[in-house]
Amino acid sequence: MGLTAQVARFTAGLSPIALAGAWSDWAMHLATSPGKQGQLVVKAGQKVQRLASFLSSCAFRPDAPETCIRPLPQDRRFDHPGWRTWPYNVLSQSFLLTQQWWHNATTDVRGVTHQHENAVEFASRQVLDVFSPSNFAWTNPEVVQRTVATGGMNLVRGWQNFLSDWHRQVTGAPPEGAENFTPGEAVAVTPGKVVYRNRLVELIQYDPVTEKVRPEPVLIVPAWIMKYYILDLSPANSLVRYLTEQGFTVFMISWKNPDAEDRTLGMDDYLKLGMLASVDAVAAITGEPHLHAIGYCLGGTLLSIAAAAMSRDGDDRVATLTLLAAQTDFTEAGELTLFINESEIKFLEDMMWQKGYLDTQQMAGAFQILRSNDLVWSRMIRQYLMGEAPHMNDLMAWNADATRMPYRMHSEYLHRLFLHNDLAEGRYEVDGKPVVLSDIRVPVFLVGTERDHVAPWRSVYKFHLTADTDVTFLLTNGGHNAGIVSEPGHPHRRYRMFHASRDDTYVDPGRFMETAPLRDGSWWPALVAWLNDHSGVPVGPPRMGAPDAGYAPICPAPGTYVFGR
Repeated sequence: MGLTAQVARFTAGLSPIALAGAWSDWAMHLATSPGKQGQLVVKAGQKVQRLASFLSSCAFRPDAPETCIRPLPQDRRFDHPGWRTWPYNVLSQSFLLTQQWWHNATTDVRGVTHQHENAVEFASRQVLDVFSPSNFAWTNPEVVQRTVATGGMNLVRGWQNFLSDWHRQVTGAPPEGAENFTPGEAVAVTPGKVVYRNRLVELIQYDPVTEKVRPEPVLIVPAWIMKYYILDLSPANSLVRYLTEQGFTVFMISWKNPDAEDRTLGMDDYLKLGMLASVDAVAAITGEPHLHAIGYCLGGTLLSIAAAAMSRDGDDRVATLTLLAAQTDFTEAGELTLFINESEIKFLEDMMWQKGYLDTQQMAGAFQILRSNDLVWSRMIRQYLMGEAPHMNDLMAWNADATRMPYRMHSEYLHRLFLHNDLAEGRYEVDGKPVVLSDIRVPVFLVGTERDHVAPWRSVYKFHLTADTDVTFLLTNGGHNAGIVSEPGHPHRRYRMFHASRDDTYVDPGRFMETAPLRDGSWWPALVAWLNDHSGVPVGPPRMGAPDAGYAPICPAPGTYVFGR
C-alpha cells in the first residue's frame, strides 16, 4: 500500500494498471481489425492531402487563407489572430489534424468496451495536449509578440511566477492572492450563528433580514468535497444572502475537514450525523413541521438518499427538494467515470489506507486532468510565458480551499453509487432496508449546468426516469460551480426551464432543448418563485437557536470547521 501511495503522486491518483488494461484492450482489438487499420491509413492520407493543399494556399495567399480544420467550439487555444499567419497557421492546423486522426484511431474499434474506449480516447487527448504548439514560447505567436514588445521581460516575470508557485506548492501554502478571501472576512460573511455541532458538521443559522419570513425554513446541504461557502461567497454573489433577503430562514451545513481519526466515517455517518441530525435541529429551533431542503453536488445526492429514506419511513418533514448539479443516476456521470472500475477503486483504497483519507492534492490533480486546457495549460501560458500576474477572485480562492474525504466514505461512495449505481437501481440500503427514489413524492426543483464536467446535465436529468412526483427542471449556462453561482445582474446568464407533473409522459433531453424557451438572466429568482409557490403565509422570524432544546448558539458564523486544513 505504501508503494501505491508513492505511485499515486505521479499519476494524480489514476491506477496505471487500469490504464494499461484499457490500452491493451484497444491495442489488441485494433491489431486484429484490418478494416479499421485500412480506414486509418486512408484518413491519414486524406489529412496529409488537406494539409498539403493548405500549405499550397499559404504560398499563394499568405494573408491567412481559409483553414482546413477548425478547433472544437470549447477549444480557445488558437483564437489569437496570430494563429492565422505563417508559420503558426501551419503549426496549429497540423496539430488539429493530428488530434482528429488520433480521435479516429481511438474510437469505433470493434470489440473494445465502452469504458476502455473512452479512457483511451481521453488519455490520448491529454498526451497530445502536452505537445500543443500553444504551450511553447517559440511556437505561440501571442507569446512571441509579447516577448518582442517587452524585450523578454514577460519571460523574466514568468520565471518569477513559476518560482513563487513552486515554493507555495512545496510548502503547502495557498495560491497567491487567496489570503485576500479569508472566510469570515471577505467571503462567508453573511451574519449568523453556529447553533449545533457534532464530530462531522456545524449547523449555521443565518440572521433574518426581513420583518416576515416564510414559515418553512431552508436547509442547505453542500458537498463535503469542498467548503460550504461556495454558496456564501462575497455578499454580491451569495445564494445564502439572497435567500435571506427574499424572506427565508436559512440554515447551512458546514462539514468538518476529516483527518486520520475520521477514516471509519462512512456514508451512513454522513447521512445521520450530517443530514438527519441537521433536520432534527432545524425542526427543534423553528418549531415548524416542514422545511425546504437544498442539496448541491454530493450534498444533493446525500439529500436525495435522505429524502427517499424519510419518505419510506413516513417522515414528511421535507416539504420540497432542490437538487443543484446533483446526480442520482451514475450511468452517464461524465469523465469522472472514465477510470472508475474495480482496479481504480482498489488503487484508491490502497492509496487512502496509509493516511486514512483522500488527500486534497490528489483530488485537485484529478479535476485538473479533466479540464487540463482550462486549469493547467492556459494558466501556464498566461503566467509563465506571457508573464501575467496571477489573478485571484472569490470563486478561485474557494476552489483552492479543498477538503479531504475519509477512507471508508469515499470507498463506499465509489462502489455503491459510481460503480454499481445502487441508488438509481433500488439497491442502496439505509438502516438495512433499500431506499428507492420513486418514494420521493414532494415537489422537486432540479438544476443542471450546460458545461458541467462533474455532474453533466444529461446525467442530472435522469432523475426524471426514477421520479414519481412533480419535477421542475432548469438548465443554466456555465459550469459546475460558476453556473450555480449565478446572482441577479451577473452578465451573460441564461437558462431554460420546464415543469413535468407526475402524470406527464417523459420528455427526453433532446426534446427539452428544442421546446424549453431560452430566458435571459439569473435562475435564482426562478428558484425563489418556485419556493414561494410551495410555502405558507409569511410569519415572524424564528429565534436564533433553541437553548431549551439543546441548540444554544455556540459561536458566530462561519464557525470553526470551515477553517480546517
